[in-house]
Amino acid sequence: MTDTGTEPGLPRGARLGVDVGMARIGLAASDPDGLVATPVETVPRVLAGSGKQGSPSAEGTTADVKRIVAEVVERFAAVVYVGLPRHLSGKEGAATADARRFAARLTVALAAVGERAEVRLVDERMTTVSAHQALHAAGRKTKKHRSVIDQAAAVIILQSALDAERAKGERAGELVEVRTVHDTHE
Repeated sequence: MTDTGTEPGLPRGARLGVDVGMARIGLAASDPDGLVATPVETVPRVLAGSGKQGSPSAEGTTADVKRIVAEVVERFAAVVYVGLPRHLSGKEGAATADARRFAARLTVALAAVGERAEVRLVDERMTTVSAHQALHAAGRKTKKHRSVIDQAAAVIILQSALDAERAKGERAGELVEVRTVHDTHE
């Protein structure tokens, strides 16, 4: 049997990394064996219910979530790793809550189209700082970082998750589960 680089117990399939920001979302992807993370694109963020960059669709799914769902389908992704921006102390704040809400909406949208890809939250402390440093070291001017910084952060999020998968032999992070919402007749 050939070694595909995939740990026993982990099904083969591309992984996506998502860096959720208030204005933009960085997207990165891996190969089907989960070896290397590469940048994909920067997706404009749609704040649900805000009307910014277009309002949520009739189904309640915003264009940014739809774009990520399309990437999951196109790449036959097994997992989507969403960065969870905790404070350096480990405490959670407003950005953490926003990432959790985004991951939950993504989970619901994936389930709605019959996709079984897991959505998992992974610690992303310092990824944007690391991305800025890497881009600067590569000779990119700070003004030009903005167009790719979110993708670079997504690559760091995803590569960290891939490395954790290989080290532990299991998926990294915290699984986001679909919660069935029932009409409560409040």
